[in-house]
Amino acid sequence: MAKRRLITGILLGAVAGGIATLFDRETRNYTKGKLKNVKAGSSYLIKNPSDAVHKVRVAFDEFNTKITSGSENAINALEQVESTLEKYTNKEGSSRIE
Repeated sequence: MAKRRLITGILLGAVAGGIATLFDRETRNYTKGKLKNVKAGSSYLIKNPSDAVHKVRVAFDEFNTKITSGSENAINALEQVESTLEKYTNKEGSSRIE
């Protein structure tokens, strides 16, 4: 019950804050402009769903490529660290044996 009240309070506070900011003329104009952009974009996507799917696929492919590249870079860095540690530990081990 307390969790529900907390979420309700946060949502009501956000709505009240949003409404309060609309008393400023610049904020209202900015909001109108952004809403027009959202409306135009969503209208285009509704009329061209295949284009929307294509754009999502392309964005996912780019994301996947970046993740793969980042993972490969991280693996390479770890291999270099491992190699350096092995060289260091081998030097330490060989000097101790002598």
